[in-house]
Amino acid sequence: MELAHSLLLNEDAYNQLGEVQKAEFIFEWLRYLEKFLLATSRNDVKEKQKTLADQLLSLLSSSPGPPTRKLLAKSLAVLYSVGDTFSVYETIDKCNDLIRSKDDSPSYLPTKLAAVVCLGSLYKKLGRILGNTFTDTVGNILKAMKSAESQGRYEIMLSLQNILNGLGAAAAPCHRDVYKAARSCLTDRSMAVRCAAAKCLLELQNEAVFMWSTDLDSVVTLCFKSFEGSNYDVRISVSKLLGTVLAKAIISKHPGAASRQNIRRVSLEEVLELLGTGFLRGSSGFLRASGDMLKGTSSVSRDVRVGVTQAYVVFVSTLGGVWLEKNFAVFLSHVLSLVSQSHPKATQTQIDAVCCRRCISFILRATIGGLLGEKAQIAAAKDICQAIWKLKKDVDAILSDGNLETRLSSTDVAASQHMLVCALQELGNLIYSLSTTAAPLLQDSSTGLLDGVLSALPHPSTSVQLAAAWCLHCVAVALPAYLTPLLDRCLERLSVLKSSPEAVTGFSFAVAALLGAVKHCPLGIPHGKGKIIMMLAEDLLCSAAQNSHLSIQRTQAGWLLIAALMTLGPAVVSHHLARVLLLWKCVFPVSPSDLETEKSRGDSFTWQVTLEGRSGALCAIKSFVSHCGDLLTEEVTQHLLPPLPCAVDLLTQLSSILKIYGSPLKTPSVVYRQRLYELLISLPPEAYKGNFCAVLKELAADLTAVDTQVASTCLLPALCHQDDLLILSPLLQETDHRFIEEQLLLGNGMACGSLEYDPHSIYEKNVEGDSVPKPLPPALSIISSAAKLFGVVCAHVGEAQRLLVLEQLLSSMKHTKGARQQTVQLHIVSAISSFLKYTATSKGSIGPEEIRRLVLTLVLAALESPNTLLRCAAAEAWARLAQVVDDAVFTTGLAQVSFDKLKSARDVVTRTGHSLALGSLPRYLGGTGSSQHMDSCIRVLCTLSQDSTSPDVQTWALHSLSLIIDSAGALYHVHVEPTLSLIIRLLLNVPPTHAEVHQSLGRCLNALITTLGPELQGNNTSVSTLRTSCLLGCAVMQDNPDCLVQAQAISCLQQLHMFAPQHVNLSGLVSCLCVNLCSPYLLLRRAVLACLRQLVQRGAAEVSEHAVTLAKDYRGEWTLGVNIREVGLEGALLALLDRETDQSLCHDIRETLSHMITSMAVGKLSLWLKLCKDVLAASADFTACVDTMQEEEGDRGDDASVLTNRSDERSHPFTNPRWTTRVFAAECVCRIINQCENAHSAHFDVALAQEMKKSDSRNDFLVLHLADLIRMAFMAATDHSDQLRLSGLETLLVVIRQFAKIPEPEFPGHVILEQYQANVGAALRPAFTSETPPDITAKACQVCSAWIASGVVSDLSDLRRVHQLLVSSLTKIQAGKEALSHLYSESASTMEILAVLKAWAEVYIIAVQRHKNHKQTSKTTPCSEDSVRSGSRTSAGLLDLVRTDVGTLSRLWLAALQDFALLTLPSEFASQLPVEGGAFYTAETSENAKVHYHSSWALILHAAALWLTSTGFVVADPDEEVANLSRPVTPTSMCQDSSAGALVKSPEDVYTDRFHLILGISVEFLCSLHSDATMESITACLHALQALLEIPWPRSQIGSDQDLGIELLNVLHRVILTRESPSIQLASLDVVRQVICAAQEHVKEKRRSAEVDDGAAEKETLPEFGEGKDTGGLVPGKSLVLAALELCVCILVRQLPELNPELTGSPGVKDASPQSLSEDGTRLVSAALAILAELPALCSPEGSISILPTILYLTIGVLRETAVRLPEGQLSPTVAASLQALKGILSSPMARAEKSRAAWTVLLQSALATVLDCWNPVDGTHQERDEVSLLTAITVFILSTGPEVTTIPCLQKRCIEKFKTALQIKDPGIQIKTYQLLHSIFQYPNPAVSYPYIYSLASSVVEKLQEIDKRKPEDTNELHIFQESIKVLEALVTIAEEQHRPQLVACLLPILISFLLDENALGSATSIMRRLHDFALQNLMQIGPQHSSVFKSVMASSPTLKARLEAAVKGNQESVKVKPSPSKQTKSPAKSSSIQLKTNFL
Repeated sequence: MELAHSLLLNEDAYNQLGEVQKAEFIFEWLRYLEKFLLATSRNDVKEKQKTLADQLLSLLSSSPGPPTRKLLAKSLAVLYSVGDTFSVYETIDKCNDLIRSKDDSPSYLPTKLAAVVCLGSLYKKLGRILGNTFTDTVGNILKAMKSAESQGRYEIMLSLQNILNGLGAAAAPCHRDVYKAARSCLTDRSMAVRCAAAKCLLELQNEAVFMWSTDLDSVVTLCFKSFEGSNYDVRISVSKLLGTVLAKAIISKHPGAASRQNIRRVSLEEVLELLGTGFLRGSSGFLRASGDMLKGTSSVSRDVRVGVTQAYVVFVSTLGGVWLEKNFAVFLSHVLSLVSQSHPKATQTQIDAVCCRRCISFILRATIGGLLGEKAQIAAAKDICQAIWKLKKDVDAILSDGNLETRLSSTDVAASQHMLVCALQELGNLIYSLSTTAAPLLQDSSTGLLDGVLSALPHPSTSVQLAAAWCLHCVAVALPAYLTPLLDRCLERLSVLKSSPEAVTGFSFAVAALLGAVKHCPLGIPHGKGKIIMMLAEDLLCSAAQNSHLSIQRTQAGWLLIAALMTLGPAVVSHHLARVLLLWKCVFPVSPSDLETEKSRGDSFTWQVTLEGRSGALCAIKSFVSHCGDLLTEEVTQHLLPPLPCAVDLLTQLSSILKIYGSPLKTPSVVYRQRLYELLISLPPEAYKGNFCAVLKELAADLTAVDTQVASTCLLPALCHQDDLLILSPLLQETDHRFIEEQLLLGNGMACGSLEYDPHSIYEKNVEGDSVPKPLPPALSIISSAAKLFGVVCAHVGEAQRLLVLEQLLSSMKHTKGARQQTVQLHIVSAISSFLKYTATSKGSIGPEEIRRLVLTLVLAALESPNTLLRCAAAEAWARLAQVVDDAVFTTGLAQVSFDKLKSARDVVTRTGHSLALGSLPRYLGGTGSSQHMDSCIRVLCTLSQDSTSPDVQTWALHSLSLIIDSAGALYHVHVEPTLSLIIRLLLNVPPTHAEVHQSLGRCLNALITTLGPELQGNNTSVSTLRTSCLLGCAVMQDNPDCLVQAQAISCLQQLHMFAPQHVNLSGLVSCLCVNLCSPYLLLRRAVLACLRQLVQRGAAEVSEHAVTLAKDYRGEWTLGVNIREVGLEGALLALLDRETDQSLCHDIRETLSHMITSMAVGKLSLWLKLCKDVLAASADFTACVDTMQEEEGDRGDDASVLTNRSDERSHPFTNPRWTTRVFAAECVCRIINQCENAHSAHFDVALAQEMKKSDSRNDFLVLHLADLIRMAFMAATDHSDQLRLSGLETLLVVIRQFAKIPEPEFPGHVILEQYQANVGAALRPAFTSETPPDITAKACQVCSAWIASGVVSDLSDLRRVHQLLVSSLTKIQAGKEALSHLYSESASTMEILAVLKAWAEVYIIAVQRHKNHKQTSKTTPCSEDSVRSGSRTSAGLLDLVRTDVGTLSRLWLAALQDFALLTLPSEFASQLPVEGGAFYTAETSENAKVHYHSSWALILHAAALWLTSTGFVVADPDEEVANLSRPVTPTSMCQDSSAGALVKSPEDVYTDRFHLILGISVEFLCSLHSDATMESITACLHALQALLEIPWPRSQIGSDQDLGIELLNVLHRVILTRESPSIQLASLDVVRQVICAAQEHVKEKRRSAEVDDGAAEKETLPEFGEGKDTGGLVPGKSLVLAALELCVCILVRQLPELNPELTGSPGVKDASPQSLSEDGTRLVSAALAILAELPALCSPEGSISILPTILYLTIGVLRETAVRLPEGQLSPTVAASLQALKGILSSPMARAEKSRAAWTVLLQSALATVLDCWNPVDGTHQERDEVSLLTAITVFILSTGPEVTTIPCLQKRCIEKFKTALQIKDPGIQIKTYQLLHSIFQYPNPAVSYPYIYSLASSVVEKLQEIDKRKPEDTNELHIFQESIKVLEALVTIAEEQHRPQLVACLLPILISFLLDENALGSATSIMRRLHDFALQNLMQIGPQHSSVFKSVMASSPTLKARLEAAVKGNQESVKVKPSPSKQTKSPAKSSSIQLKTNFL
C-alpha cells in the first residue's frame, strides 16, 4: 500500500494486483491524493495535471464503487481548484456524455453514477467559475433522472444539492426545475431517495424564495406526504426541511418587498396553523379529509404525526431560544390546542389520545428543556401555570352549571383533560430539571403554582388526576422542603373530602406519588407520617362498604396508600406490618367453600369492588416484598402465605364469573390476574408450590387466548439480545426521539404506555429518571407478566406436567390462523424464552428428549416468522436452548437444522432467521465447539453476505458473522484474512442506500479488530497488510453518509488506537470527533465521547492541541454552540454537558473532563479556572449575595463587593448554564486544587510563585488565583440551588484547608487568607437561616469549624462573626430533637445536631491545643511582652470564646456519646435500648441516625475527654443537677431512667460513668477497626485516651483495675499491628506509657500505705506488691507487664527485625552492620524503650527477675543495631534512648532489693559482658560500630549499678581496655567524649569502682597532655581535647589523697603555665592560642589559692615558670583594660564540657 502514496497512480504496481486489491489500491491512492494535492504547490500540480486528470478520468469509466467514486470526484475537484481550470470543461463534457449514454446494463451503472457524483463535486468546489455550463448539466442530469433507478435518483439528488451549494444565487434559472424533480423524489418509494431529496430541497431553500413564500403551502403538504410510510432517517431529514422552511418564512425580510407585492408575508399564526393541520389531518387534502371524517374513518397515520412533531421542534430550534422566550405564550396555547376539544379527531380513542399527548409532551420538553435557560424556564413555568388555571376554570364552570339544559356534555370535560395532562406533565418535568433553583417560582404567590396543581387533583378525569399527582412528585423530588407540607395538605384534603369520589381518587394518587418521592429525598419525611397514612388507609378500606357510590374509589385509594407506604422501607413498615397482614388476610375468603358462597351471592357491582380490593391487596403485598425484603422473616412469611391458595382459586374461577356478569368485569379481572402474576413472580417459587399446576394452566390459557386483539410486539425487545436489536431498526436503539418514535415500533393499532393504565406505577422507582412512568395497558402487561411467570413455574413443575403444557401450547398455535396465529406465536415464544432463560440461570435441566423436541418445534416455527422481532427473539431462545441442554451433539444438530434450511430455502425470512440462529448459537456456550462446525458456519454466512439481491439477508448474515467472530476469539485467527478482504470488498461496493448492510459490516470489522488485539502492533508483512485493511475499512465508513456507520467507524478507530496507537492518525481522528460532537444522532455522539474519553486517558494535552488546531483551520459551518477556537475542547465539552440530556453521555463527558483535569489542569491553570469561573458566574444570581454583604460592618464589606460587581463585564461563552453544570464546575475547582497539591510547591507559596512568574510569565500558580477561587466558592455557596450551595461550601472548605497556613509576604506575621475573612463570613451566613435545609447547615458548620481552627483570623472581634454563627446553631439545637424542623425526617435533625456538636468539638480541641502550646512556648522562650500579649490573646481568647458555652456543650457532647454507645450495642441488646430513643435520635429512625453518629463521634469524644480533663473529674458543674435541657434523657443521669428522680447519683458514680463511657467507646472502636475507619477517628480516639490519662483520678481507676489495663494494652497492640501510620503508632505508645504510669502509681501507693499501716512491724513481713508476687511467675493474659512487653517487642522487631533471633536464624548476637532508622522509626523505638524501662517498677522483686533478661536483651539489642558512627562523637537518637532506658533499668530499686539483688547482679554482669562482646572484633568488622556509644554504655553501667556488678576483674579489665583503645583513636570527637566519660568515672564516690580506672588510665591522660604541650594545639578540636584532659587531671587532684596531691599539682602546673603568653605574644597570637592562654590562666587562678603551698614551692623551684606566669598575669591585666569582659569567651567551652548537659543518663 505504500506504493499507492504518490501523486500519479503507480500503474505498474496497480496492474500486478488482483481485482479486490486493485479496488483497495485505488481507494488508498485517492485518499492520499486528496491530502497531497492540497499540500503541493500549484506549479508542481500543473506539471502533472494533464496525466493526473487522464488517470482520474480513466478510473471514472472503470465502474468505481460508491466510496471510490466519492473520493474520485473530490480529487478531481481539488485538482482543478489547485491547478489550472481551463481543462475542467472537457471533464464536465465527458461526465455529461457518460450520463447521456444509452447503455442501461447493470455493469455500466457505476460509471454513470460516478459521472453524476463528479459533476456535483466539481460544481461544489469551483462554483461560479464554471460560468453558465450549469444549465446544460442540470438539464442533462434531470433528464437522466427520469429513467434512473433508485440508486441513480439518490446520487442525482445529492449531486444537485452540491451544484446548488457551489453556485449559490447564480443557479436561480434552474431552481424551478430542480424543485419539480425533488418534489417527486420526496415521495419516492426508496427511503434513501427521500432523504437525499430533502437534503437537496434544504439546500435549494437557501436561495429559492418561492419555497417559503408563494409555494409554502405546497412544500408543507409535500412534506406531510413524504412522512407517510417513512422511516426514522426520512423523518429526521424531512422534518429538518419543513422546520427550516417555516422558520425562514417567519424571519426572512424579503428583498424588494415593495416592488414584488406578489410575495405574501406569513405570520406566526399561519405557520402554526399549517403545522397543526399536518398534525391533526395528516397528508390528505382538506376535501378528502373531510369526506373521510364524515364517514368517520379518518385517523392520521402515526408516522406523519411523529414527523410533524419533529418538525415543530426543528422549527422552534431554528428560530432559537430568545424567539421562544418572546413568543412562548402563543406557542404554548397552540401546542396545547392540538389536543383540545376543538379537534376531537386527534383524541377520539384512548390510544390516539395517549399518542398525541406523547407528541405534545415531546415538543414541549425538547423546546423548553432544550432551548431555554433557567430564568426563561421559570417564566415558561408561569405561563404553563396560567394555562392550567384557565383550563381549570373552564372545567369548574361546566361542572358547577346546575341547569341541565345548558350544561355541556361530559365530553367537553374529557376533551380539555388532554391539555391539562400535557401542561401538568411538562410543568412537573420543568420543575424536576430546575431542582432547587425553582424555589422562587413556588414562593411566588401570584403564580399560585401549587394551588393550581392541587386544584387539578379532584378533576373528573383519572389522567388529569395522575398527571397532577406526578407533577407534585416532581416538585417534591426537586424541592424536598415541600415534600412534608404537600403530604400534609393532601392528607388533610383526603380526610376532609372523603365523600367525594374524585377527591378520594385524586388525593390518594397525590399521596402515593409523594411517598414515591421520599426515596429520592435523602432528608426524608417525619416518621410519624407513616402512622397517619396507615390509619387513613384503614379508615378508607373500612368505610368503603358504607356508601356504594364511593366503594370502588375508597377501596382503590386505601390499598394504593398502603402499597405506596411500603416504599418507605423496613424502618417505617415494621411498625405497621401486623395491621397490613391482618387486612391482607381479611380481604380473601378463608376456604374454597367461602369462595363458592361468594360466587352464588354477589352481583356485578360487588364483584367489581371485590376484584378492585383484591387487586389492590396483591399490589400492596408485592410492594412489601420488593421494598421490605429484610422484614420477610420466617414468621412473616407464615402470615403471608395462607391467602395465596385462595387468590389462585379465584384466578381459576374468573372465567366462569366473567361469563355470568359480562363486560363490566372484563378490565378488573385482567388487572386482578396481572397483579397476582406480578406478586407470584416476586415471591420465591416454594411459597406457592402447591398451586403450580393451577397457575400453569391459567398461564397457558392467557398466553393462547384467541380473543387477544393486541399485537404485543412491545414485549419482544426485552426478549431479544441487545446485540441483535441493532440489526432491526434505529427505533430500538437509543435516539433523541425515542420518546415519540416508540409508538411507531408498536404498529398503528397499538397503544403506547401511559400512567392511567396502572396508577400503582406512580410510586415505583422510575428507571428513566425524570420522565413520567409509562406502564403498558393491562391487556399487554398481563402477557408480559404471564410469560415471565410461565418461565418460573414451568421450570418447577414435574416433567410430565411440563410436557402436557408444551403440547397444549403447540396445538393451540397450530389451530389459529393469520394475524392471530402470529400473536399467539409471539406470546408462546415469550413464554418459552422466559422458561429457557430461567432454567439456564438457575442451572436447571429442561427434561427428556420429548420436551427438547417440543421446545425446538415451537422455536423453529418462530425462526421462520415474517415478524423480524419474533425471529430475533427466537434466535435468542435457540441460543438459550443450546445452553440449557449443554450437549455438543445436540448443538451440532441445531446447527445442522439451520444449514439444511439455508441450503434449500430461497426466501428472505428463512435465510435471515436461520443465519441469525447460527450466529447466536455459540453465544452462551463459551467458545464455538468444534472447529469443523465453525468453518461451515463461516462459509455459509460469507456466502449469504454476498447476496446483493437482498440487503436484508446480507445484513443478518454479516451480523451473525460478527457474533461468531466475537465468540470464537483466538480460534478465529485462521479466518481473519479472508473475512477481512470480504468486508473491505463489500464496503467498497455496497451502495450507500443500504446503510444497514454497512452497519453490519462495521460490527464485523470491530469484532475482527478485537480478535486481532495487540497483535496489530506487529511489524511483519501480514500484520501490516491486515492493519492497513482495517484502517482502510475505517476510512470508508467514516465517509459514509449514514451516522450510525460513522459511529461504527469511530468505535473501530477507538479499538485500533487502543491496540496500535502509533498507527492511528490522531489529528484526523480528533478532527472527526470534534466535527461530530454535536451530531443530531445520539449514538454518534455517544461513540464520539466514548472515543474521546479513551483518547484523553492516554494523551489529553495532545488531543486538546489537535482540537484547537483543527478549529483554527476549519472552514466549514461550526455546529457547536461554542467555538473551540476560543474556549478549547475543554470549553466545548462543558458547553455540550450543559445542553446534553442523555445520562450516559453526560457521564462520559464528565469522565473525559475529569481525565483532562487530572493530566492538564496544572499546565493550563488559567484556562481551567477561567472556564469554571465563566460557568459559575454566567448565571450567578447575585441578589442573594448582595443582601448578605450589606450586613458586614465597616469597610469589610468592600472586600466582598468585589464579588458582586463583576457579573456583567462581557458576554460569557456560557449563557445561563444549568445548575448541574455549575455543580460540576464547582467540583472541578476542587479537583484542580487537589491536582496542584501534588505538583510544584510554588502553587501554595506566594513569594516563590511571584518570583517564578517574574522569571517566566508563562508560569502560572494556583496561589495567584486565590481571589478567583474564593469568588467561585462564594458564588456557588450563595446560589439558589441547594446542590450548588453544598458544592460551594465544599470548595470553600478545600480552599481553607489548603491555603490556611500560607503566609502573606507583604505583611509578615499574617496569612494570605486573612484578607478574605469578610467573604468567608458572607458565604457562610445564608446557610444558618431558619429555612436552610439541614444538610447545608451541617456542611456550613464543618466550614465554620475549619475556618476557626485554621488560625487564619487572629483578631477576636473578627473571629466572633463566624463564631456567632456557630453560637446561633447551638442555641437552635439546645432544645433537642423536638424543637427542630418537622419538614424532614428525625434523622435529618440528628445530622444537623451532630454536625453542630462536631464543629464545636473541633473548635474546642484546637482552642485547648493552642492554649497548651502557648503555655509551653512561654515557659521555654522568654520573649518580648508585645508578642506574648498578642499570642496569648488569640490562644487564650479562643478558649475564652468557647468557654462561655462549654458547660452546655459538655452536656450535649456526653449525651451524644451516650447515644452513640447505645446505638453501637450489638443487636442482641436491642431490647435494652430506651423505648423513646436517645437524646438526639428517635427509636424509629435509629438505623438512619447511626450513619450520622459514625461520622461525628470521634471528635466529640476527644472534646469531651479534654473537657473532663480540664475539670479534673473533680468540680461538679453547678448547673449540672438542674438539667435545663428539655430532653427525655438528660446526659447527667447517664444510663438512668429520667423518671426515677429519687435515685440521685453521687458525684463519684457520675465520674465513673463518664470515665467508662469514654473508655468503653474508645476500646469498642479500637478493638475492631473496620477497613473504613478513618485515620481522623483513630487519632481522635487515641488523643481522647491520652487526655483522659493525664490526670490522677482516671489513672487511679485504670491502675486499680489490672484487667482493664491489660484489655486496653491488648487493644492498642492490635491497633499497632493493623495500622501502619507512624502517628497512630506513636499515639498508641503514648497511651501505653500512661497506662504503665498509672499502674506504677497504684503499686507505689499500695507499698506506701502498707508501710504506713505496718510501720511497727518487721520489714520482712511486708507482703510483696507488684506482679510476680513471691514466685516471680507472670501469667500471659493476666499480666500487664507481659502485655506491655509484647507490644514493645512488636514495635521494636518491626523496626529492627535483627532483634528477633528466629528471624536472624541464630540465637544471640549476630554481627550485622548497624543501621540508622527513619525519623518516625526512631521516635517509635525511643517510645518503646522508655516503656520498657518503666516495667521493672511494676513487678515484685521476684517478678522483676523474670522480665529483666528480656528487657536487657531488647535494650542492648537496639544499642547494638543502631550504634552508627556520627560526626564529632555524637550519639544517634536511638542509642541515646536505649542508654536512657538502660540507666532507668540499672538504677531500679529492684537491683538493690534484698530478694532480687543477687539475681539482678548476675544478670547485669551478663548484660555488661554482652555490651562488651558487641564491640569485639569479628573478622575486622567491628570498626563500623560507634565506640562512643559503647563507652557511654560502659559508663552508664559503672555509674548506675552497685560495685558488685562492675568490679569483677574480668569485666573491669575489659572495660579499661576499651577506654585505653579509645584513647589511642585519632578521631578528636571520640577523644573528647572519652575524656568526658573518664571525668565522670574518676569522680565516682566509691573508690572500689573508680580507682582501678584511675590507676590504669591516668598515666595515659598525662602522657597525652604532655604530647599536646610539646606540639601546641592547632585547631579547636585539639583545644577541646586539651581542655577536657586538664579537667580530668583537675578531677584527679580533687579525688587524690592528701599525701599524693602535691605530685599531681606539680605535674599539672608546668603544663598549664607552658600555654601562657606574655603581653607581646598575646597581641600576635592565634585565636586558638589566645583561648588556650585564657583557659590556662583561669585554671591557674583557681588552683593557686586551693593548693597554695604546692603552688609556691613549684614557683620557687622554677624561676622561668614564675616569670612566665607573672608576664601573663600582667599582660592579661593590660588586655582587661582594653576589653572589659573576656569572661564570656572563657565560659563558652565549658558549656559542652559535661555529658550530663547533652544527655542526662549519667
